[in-house]
Amino acid sequence: MIKVGIVGATGYTGAELIRILQGHPEVKIEVLTSQSYAGQEIAQVFPQLSPLELPVLIEQEQDKLTEVDVAFLALPHGVSMPIAARLLSAGVKVIDLGADFRLKDAVAYQTWYGLEHSYPQLLAEAVYGLPELKREQIAAARLVANPGCYPTSILLALAPALKHGLLHLDTIIADSKSGVSGAGRGVSLGVHFSEVNENFKAYNVGQHRHTAEIEQELAVLAGKPLTITFTPHLVPMTRGILSTVYAKLRQNLEEEEIRAIYRDFYRGEPFVKVLEAGQYPQTKWCAGSNRAFIGLKKDARTGRLILVSAIDNLVKGASGQAVQNMNILFGLPETMGLEETGLWP
Repeated sequence: MIKVGIVGATGYTGAELIRILQGHPEVKIEVLTSQSYAGQEIAQVFPQLSPLELPVLIEQEQDKLTEVDVAFLALPHGVSMPIAARLLSAGVKVIDLGADFRLKDAVAYQTWYGLEHSYPQLLAEAVYGLPELKREQIAAARLVANPGCYPTSILLALAPALKHGLLHLDTIIADSKSGVSGAGRGVSLGVHFSEVNENFKAYNVGQHRHTAEIEQELAVLAGKPLTITFTPHLVPMTRGILSTVYAKLRQNLEEEEIRAIYRDFYRGEPFVKVLEAGQYPQTKWCAGSNRAFIGLKKDARTGRLILVSAIDNLVKGASGQAVQNMNILFGLPETMGLEETGLWP
């Protein structure tokens, strides 16, 4: 059995990790940490977990955390760095669900997150954990930077087109909508019920931190630097991300030719589904699952490719993808513990 620790177990992604891992046949959850609820049972925070036999919450500084095989860090940016370094030195594999190891450039990290990176030497080692694009590198890693939720939805939508050189790189626009759980469990005015309900808004326009991560990985796919226009929106729902991506086509391909490229690119991928002509994904299709759906349309009038992707921001956008990465790290079937389809209705 793989001994697992979850650091930051009382946030949304931490609770989602527990929900997924408690059904994983090769995992035993050995350590749960929380700075706010140390000494309490996890069921006192999340009563839905009360039927499970889980360890008492402890503080993340305790030595017991260094005795696990893999630790999931479900923490805000800036907090993971010293914990990851300590665990790696103890021989523990680390999957960081935060942003501390996603960017390869320490200067870019400081620019976008307003903090100096205290372990820049680990940035070169960290593997960006999008399995559909980095499977071999993940398998050999000891530190995995789990992608952000918005980047996952946008990168999966664009990867085949960029790898095949289908797009004018200076024309990419990503318009994304997220459920409120993407803001985390902390209380702030912008996520109060009365602020969100029956409301729909753009936020961090032109300056969302995920932009740097998206551009970094799109540049790897395209083989050259690029910039995109990315605008996130908050939708009055709990879960889900829907991204609509637009770009000018470089070649006059038929829509079915483009769809064939996408199907070939994702052939054999257990969690990515390329949809039929005229079919576009909905966030509810993904709710509670690690699946991503991609629809596409060639707009012959404008010469643009329109891509629509949907994921659950807490699963494929966070905790489910982290478990998928764990399976790869330990040589397990990638779908183990992640076989569930979306909840409907």
